[in-house]
Amino acid sequence: MGPTRFAQWMRDCKQVLLTDTTMRDAHQSLFATRMRSHDMLAIAPHYARMLPGLFSMECWGGATFDVAMRFLKEDPWDRLARLREAVPNIPFQMLLRASNAVGYTNYPDNVVRYFVQQAAQNGIDIFRVFDSLNWVENMRVAMDAVIESGGLCEAAICYTGDLHDPKRSKYDLKYYVNLAKELEKAGAHVLGIKDMAGVCKPRAAKELVTVLKQEVGLPIHFHTHDTSGIAAASVLAAIEAGCDAVDGALDAMSGMTSQPNLGSIAAALTGSERDPGLDLDAMQSLSHYWEGVRRQYSPFEADMRAGTSDVYNHEMPGGQYTNLREQARAIGLEHRWPEVSRAYADVNQLFGDIVKVTPTSKVVGDMALFMVANDLTPADVRNPAREIDFPESVVQLFRGELGYPADGFPKDLEARILRGAQPVEGRVGATLAEVDLDAARTKAETAIGRQVTDTDLASYLMYPKVFTDFAHHRKQFGDVARIPTPAFFYGLSDLDEISVDIDKGKTLVIRQTGRSDTVDEEGKIKVFFELNGQPRAVRVAKAGLQGTGTARPLAKDGDPKQVGAPMPGMIATVSIKPGQKVKKGDALLSLEAMKMETLLTAPEDGTIAAIHVKPGETVQAKELLVELS
Repeated sequence: MGPTRFAQWMRDCKQVLLTDTTMRDAHQSLFATRMRSHDMLAIAPHYARMLPGLFSMECWGGATFDVAMRFLKEDPWDRLARLREAVPNIPFQMLLRASNAVGYTNYPDNVVRYFVQQAAQNGIDIFRVFDSLNWVENMRVAMDAVIESGGLCEAAICYTGDLHDPKRSKYDLKYYVNLAKELEKAGAHVLGIKDMAGVCKPRAAKELVTVLKQEVGLPIHFHTHDTSGIAAASVLAAIEAGCDAVDGALDAMSGMTSQPNLGSIAAALTGSERDPGLDLDAMQSLSHYWEGVRRQYSPFEADMRAGTSDVYNHEMPGGQYTNLREQARAIGLEHRWPEVSRAYADVNQLFGDIVKVTPTSKVVGDMALFMVANDLTPADVRNPAREIDFPESVVQLFRGELGYPADGFPKDLEARILRGAQPVEGRVGATLAEVDLDAARTKAETAIGRQVTDTDLASYLMYPKVFTDFAHHRKQFGDVARIPTPAFFYGLSDLDEISVDIDKGKTLVIRQTGRSDTVDEEGKIKVFFELNGQPRAVRVAKAGLQGTGTARPLAKDGDPKQVGAPMPGMIATVSIKPGQKVKKGDALLSLEAMKMETLLTAPEDGTIAAIHVKPGETVQAKELLVELS
């Protein structure tokens, strides 16, 4: 069935169609979407047999792509292929950030087209395409690529604000209807409503779906998060208004920053006109499996015990809430989380009340953390007399590298952040030169020392460094995705034993038999194992022996000749040399902290007297980095 006929079938179907997000978006309740393929593949065949009536399974794309390589050391394409083999009868759905693809910046058009082509060829059926500022012009290349690849293009409107708040008339019904009509003209097969923060209240959901059903001829798919604790009411209101498909997560993985409970939604509709017709016992059985799996990820859970109405104030996307709390913890601001939450809302207003979803939500989060770490108020940010080194992501946003909101950015703040530089005119993708794919392939092969596949190239084009690091890890350690999750995250204690399926019919039994107490000159000890009864020994670094270096002095408050670290992080680049003359505003170095990069500039004219750091070194807040004379 082609995409057009599939969309027609959706419109004609009286039952509401359900999408299970447990294998992708429900991971938002687990920090950084760290669900391993080992746990997915064990249950995947049972989905195929027990829930064949699902509209789709959202199981790929978005943050899961880079996280698979970055943290889990897994190939996201291999994950997709193995899931596709295990579940041949349910459509697979992915999240595609339009011109950002599955990254955090705009890519050249041919890179986006190449990535979509590979995703379609390797098992993705439905592409939920969205733009982080609801800029349809920025979505067209990705939408065209999906349509040309034969995939079903679900173009999504990102919901923000409040339909019934008279103080925020920017996001009214007319705004959403105009967007929907633009997407319909652009060739969308399905219209998605992406309520990434879970702020679409039941009354708004019902009214929005009702009007969109009247104004456009596309089937409508509603997606929300349960951060508020009442998202299921919004889902049911959307269904009552005629919504064609909705998202949810199985019981054990639902709630809070994840999706509302899919099993409960199905049960609530049993016997009604919109009964999805799914086996409730089967859903419960699958949920029991996820309940056990979730326990293995408890260290990554957010410190959140219930839904919170505060989401209507800060409007953080469900996928960012847990991540931002972890970022705050990493830079020593965990105890100031209420301030971070308030700062997030303040930054949104400073930026002109924008749509907040990856990657724009990351920029708002970067700025919120920056403000709290440096004790800045909104008045300080606006004050032209206050010298501020804005995070690089904020500069990129106001430069137009992520696109533009419909009414632009506040001009006074734009001038302050860009410091005389001109923003990009029009769509960024149109200004980027096409990548020579053959040259990129050669460069990737040189970097990892082997031939790369077409999907390897797609990974490299998205994340060159992350893919290169992953490839080196795979070369050294093999496919660690096959290791059971407890062993992967926590290792083996003495006399622990695990079984690893290294191939069909081939199982490796690994038993740790002990360790030495002697620490060698490199700070390592020997750990002893048996592999199918054969003794082995490996040398590993003993914890607690690193990081004994002398602490750096702190920069003196109020001394413009001393540049200190605004927050803990790692030195990414150093752009200066001792003796070099600099002018106020010249770049000195950049600091990375949990994906946030901050460019530090010269506070005044002078000469570089001393540089106390090198790229790759970690620093603590307020440590002295550079001295001027």
